[in-house]
Amino acid sequence: MLCNNYIKKILNVKYTAIDKTVFEDDTFIIQVHATKGHQCRCGICGRKCKVYDAGNYGARTWRACDWSTYKVILVAPSCRVRCPEHGVVTCQFPWARHNSGFTYDFEQITAWLAVNCSKVAVSEFMRISWGTVGAIVKRVNDALDTDPEKRFNNLFRIGVDETSYKKGHKYITTVINHDTGKVIWASEGHGKSVFSSFFDQLTEEQRANIQLVSGDGAKWIDECIKEYCPNAERCVDPFHVISWAMEALDDMRVDTWRSIKKEVALCKRPAKRGRKPKDTPKTIDVAKEIKTSKLILGKSMEKLTSRQADKIDWISKTDPKLFRAYKLKEALRYVFHSDTAEEAEEKLDAWIKWARHCRLPKFVELQKKINRHRKSILNTIKYHLSNARVEAINNKIKLSIRMAYGFRNIDNMLAMIMLRCSGIDVRLPWN
Repeated sequence: MLCNNYIKKILNVKYTAIDKTVFEDDTFIIQVHATKGHQCRCGICGRKCKVYDAGNYGARTWRACDWSTYKVILVAPSCRVRCPEHGVVTCQFPWARHNSGFTYDFEQITAWLAVNCSKVAVSEFMRISWGTVGAIVKRVNDALDTDPEKRFNNLFRIGVDETSYKKGHKYITTVINHDTGKVIWASEGHGKSVFSSFFDQLTEEQRANIQLVSGDGAKWIDECIKEYCPNAERCVDPFHVISWAMEALDDMRVDTWRSIKKEVALCKRPAKRGRKPKDTPKTIDVAKEIKTSKLILGKSMEKLTSRQADKIDWISKTDPKLFRAYKLKEALRYVFHSDTAEEAEEKLDAWIKWARHCRLPKFVELQKKINRHRKSILNTIKYHLSNARVEAINNKIKLSIRMAYGFRNIDNMLAMIMLRCSGIDVRLPWN
């Protein structure tokens, strides 16, 4: 068998003495104990304390990194100590974290794999269950993220958005720092109460430093900004503004298609029997053409192919109202292509005036909404700040959830989000 010094180097443990090594049932069982200076310490704070009792079993086991295809188990005597600060707790072990059944290296490798691989691959490779992977990720995140409030320093431009993580309207709210592109805060739920809890963690000086806040058009964002940092400028993301116009345009397309289909059904007569003559002109199914035009109406004019441009020309002759809605959507998009804030203000005011008198109910309502967010839209153009980083982080969060096949524990999910998106450096033990 290997000598004890070689075993310690392979295990990569400190302040540990090797007592005995046994090989049973394809498993290396290594009996160890902590050196004298690291015995009888509080498992939470590490303070030297008096022994309380031997605990429930008197000995504990920990899983270490595998040796080739064989499992490695550490066995050591355990006791409970009485800490003046934390009361009666299990003593500290120099090779593992408190309340963990795995060594430091095992958890570090598992966390690194969880950040870079799917949860199924991690559990298969490390030979542990899915739930265990999530618990390890939570412990490693707590250990590496020693000063989470440090991320709140030097906040000048932030972005906020909510994203769903589960069916049944289950949301999480994330806040990012635009200057670093990293997540600085994440919490379960959405709305004013959730976003307010983020501002409650900031000091008065940190709130006063915030200059710009980007997000969608949610009212709770405006209410929180007005309450906690009234000097900050609000920016509404261009993507969401155009999506409002796209929703209004698509609603008009659906209404037009349904009305045409209804008229055709009322006026339809039984078809005559027999084959039609060869020279009979081919009729165009207007309802079908309108129904299948969603993709074309969503594209910008300069990106239309020749066939798509012909269809837009056909829509302009067949349904002028739908074509007018398409032009309104395009005009709103061109507002964000302005070179200066003054030019954007002129274009936006002209668009609001046009939409107000367009006699299209969907766009009349839309111009009221845009008029309410007029200042925030102009701030977006003036400061060139969008919510693109937040949307990218949301996609990364959804990818993390899919790779894990969902999370049952919300705390483990938030820990995974912070490990992947907040800039925490997760390294392998040999790095």
